[in-house]
Amino acid sequence: MNRPCVALLAASLFLTGCGGGAVASPGHPSGPTARTSTPNVSTLAPPSPQMSVQAAPLHLPGLGPKTLAAIPADARQAVVVTGRGRNSPRSTVVLYERTAAGWRAGASWPAHNALKGWSDHHTGGDLRSPVGVYGLTDAGGLLGDPGTRLPYHRSGAFTSPGTGFEGEPLAGSFDYVIAINYNREPGTSPLDWTRPLGAGRGGGIWFHVDHGGPTHGCVSVSEQHMKDLLRALDPGLHPVVVMGDAKSLAL
Repeated sequence: MNRPCVALLAASLFLTGCGGGAVASPGHPSGPTARTSTPNVSTLAPPSPQMSVQAAPLHLPGLGPKTLAAIPADARQAVVVTGRGRNSPRSTVVLYERTAAGWRAGASWPAHNALKGWSDHHTGGDLRSPVGVYGLTDAGGLLGDPGTRLPYHRSGAFTSPGTGFEGEPLAGSFDYVIAINYNREPGTSPLDWTRPLGAGRGGGIWFHVDHGGPTHGCVSVSEQHMKDLLRALDPGLHPVVVMGDAKSLAL
């Protein structure tokens, strides 16, 4: 790779957050990408005014009425990312699937989020992950499709140069990614540069392979857990991520 390319990659990573470490062209990617329908965020499940012991299994644990109300009614899979604290870069990830008996929890995975924690109004370069509920419709990576049902865009542009905040190498971080539908166009490659809220609100927020330290805004888990998540997510179940620090999620 020549020096201009390295400089471009480094600048992109700094300006756009985790996803910006990969090369992307303005607008839609040149290669073919599949589109899927996304959860209708205007169709919200109404919060229960009171949660009885009998009804508790029907609700995702740790989430308050405001957060529950933001989850689309048709969502049958929810990846809940719970941060340790408002300013902490560490969190826990659990994949839940809705059954006739309620929400069934999968394994609990350790994760990293942004260096400075969480924000209700994420902006580019604030080094905080956005709090909220977002669709999960698109995936990709430097390596081949590990068996996901999500549209998968393999590209050499999923490159993560340099080192992280703790001096750890970033190489391999984008071997597998899942785009989090914060300030992006659903149904496109994670490399798509469209920012519906404007460039100032950041973008390129992904699940990706953990590099052993805090991120710019993404959520990272181990390589094996990324493979597990990619294989588990089903577009027909309208998966979403519910992410934020524990206190924010409890509202």
